[in-house]
Amino acid sequence: QVQLVESGGGLVQAGGSLRLSCSASVSVFRINYMGWYRQAAGKQRELVANMHRSGSTNYADSVKGRFTISRDLAERTMYLQMNSLKPEDTAVYYCNAEYLATDYWGQGTQVTVSS
Repeated sequence: QVQLVESGGGLVQAGGSLRLSCSASVSVFRINYMGWYRQAAGKQRELVANMHRSGSTNYADSVKGRFTISRDLAERTMYLQMNSLKPEDTAVYYCNAEYLATDYWGQGTQVTVSS
């Protein structure tokens, strides 16, 4: 079992920045893939960015160059730095962890970008 707790969402103007945090109950180095998904109203959940335990990263085309995923092994925490935010980034953001072939999800945190 892995518990994930997210924080850092909120309301920001277009062009602004936010940093999301996801704290895990196990070492993030033991998690095969850990990352962020988002779900906008009326849309399917989509991958934003993830990181393999090796440290390799993957980003959705829509966020490349604006978002950065990182981790702090000592703090068991993964971050998503979001810069140059756009109204279309508005969504509920979920932390995800693939651990021992099972997907775990956080409770979600709302990000709202006003124009």
